[in-house]
Amino acid sequence: MGYTLAIDTSSYVLTLAISAEKKIVGEVMTNIKKNHSLRLMPAIDQLMKDVGISANQLERIVVAEGPGSYTGVRIAVTTAKSLAWSLNIPLVGVSSLELMVQTGRYFNGYTVPIVDARRGQVFTSLYKSEHNRMVEIHEDRLRMLGEWLEQLKEVGGPILFVGQDLDLHSEEIRVVLGDQAVFAPHAMSLPRGGELAALGYEKEAVQSVHTFVPRYLRLAEAEAKWQSEQQKVRESND
Repeated sequence: MGYTLAIDTSSYVLTLAISAEKKIVGEVMTNIKKNHSLRLMPAIDQLMKDVGISANQLERIVVAEGPGSYTGVRIAVTTAKSLAWSLNIPLVGVSSLELMVQTGRYFNGYTVPIVDARRGQVFTSLYKSEHNRMVEIHEDRLRMLGEWLEQLKEVGGPILFVGQDLDLHSEEIRVVLGDQAVFAPHAMSLPRGGELAALGYEKEAVQSVHTFVPRYLRLAEAEAKWQSEQQKVRESND
């Protein structure tokens, strides 16, 4: 029997799961501010030991590809690519926001994930449950929260908001949407490796492990600053 390893470090949460077909045989999650790069491989190794399998029994790697923490997403994707390449097995990427909205699978309305991106911006999207499956209505994007909330007023019906960053924006959401807004409990807003593994079964593997890249949805701050400085240099030389 082949196994799937799911990996997500796109936020403070580090979550892993190992599944055999659609049965979750092991899962681990921490939600602490510690360096994922130091903890990820030991956590994978320990989880495989706990469920009694070796790396050569893995048949698929599933990774949360972003958006989220620039560094966190990069760590998970780099690790997943290295494992898939070295083991010569398929690699599947799943949106971190799609993973978050699985909380709303049985919610009678829409579900919106919220990941803070600073300066009034959020990584977000819009999903709706249909036959207990989450269907994307608006794709993942970096949006100004105020403008996004005005758009959401038009969808009609209740909207379930999920995400670890809700506390930063809940007041603004309540002011704009009132009773239309429903907030998931914090425990239900944390991504789960088991859900990630399940989503990975439904998606096709990437065509090339080498060309697979994270979905940042924006430039890293350092890269954006560098490009801005280069643009100024070019303009001064014109």
